[in-house]
Amino acid sequence: MSGHSKWANIKRRKGAVDAQRGKVFTRLTKEIIVATRIGGPDPGANPRLRGCIAAAKSENMPKDKIDRAIKKGSGELEGENYEEIRYEGYGPGGVAVIVECMSDNRNRTVGEVRYAFSKAGGNLGESGCVGWMFDRKGSITVPADTIDEERLMEMAIEAGAEDVVEDEDQFQVLTDPDDFESVREALEKEGVKFNEAAVTMIPQNTVEVSEEKVARQLLRLLETLEENEDVQSVHANFDIPDEIMEALA
Repeated sequence: MSGHSKWANIKRRKGAVDAQRGKVFTRLTKEIIVATRIGGPDPGANPRLRGCIAAAKSENMPKDKIDRAIKKGSGELEGENYEEIRYEGYGPGGVAVIVECMSDNRNRTVGEVRYAFSKAGGNLGESGCVGWMFDRKGSITVPADTIDEERLMEMAIEAGAEDVVEDEDQFQVLTDPDDFESVREALEKEGVKFNEAAVTMIPQNTVEVSEEKVARQLLRLLETLEENEDVQSVHANFDIPDEIMEALA
């Protein structure tokens, strides 16, 4: 399994801690505000907002917080003017890293992201320097012990998914970004439980990180970026051997 997926699993295990810190709600609020500003406040006519609301509900975000974020995005309530920004660079070991942000202060965000890369021994690059190494895909992860793989494959493909792959203790449903919402909604109606559902960046190839010191630096970089309140998501194309991952854990 690629390090990208391993990192997703690490984040899933850390999810409860992040929720306690309020970071999950902060990120979801920003997503809802931006989605509303771009596509309007009606979830029925705004697939991106509909997906944001579904993600917020899955994290038990209170309805009043969701409604307030929508009102901020529509201008009904005063709110921050968030800008979507993507940074790209190389982390320790030559690993390609994409950092997706939502910020009300571009200068602050780029300074903090650049510092995180530099401190970890990596470097922030120009826009597009690593983006070509990834494919944007809808990704829906389903616990493997909750559904039969053949049944999930049948439902997912019928709903418009591109593929279903086994990934350790879960299945990953992959879709075209344009089909993500319809596939997610179809599986949800069938009662399928998700670990995570989002449009993400899937690496075309991975870079093996076989030195424990480099792996530790890389994971520290990813954690530092994830902890930044301006950062919405982090994607990387690393592959760390299981024995090193276990030692670091």
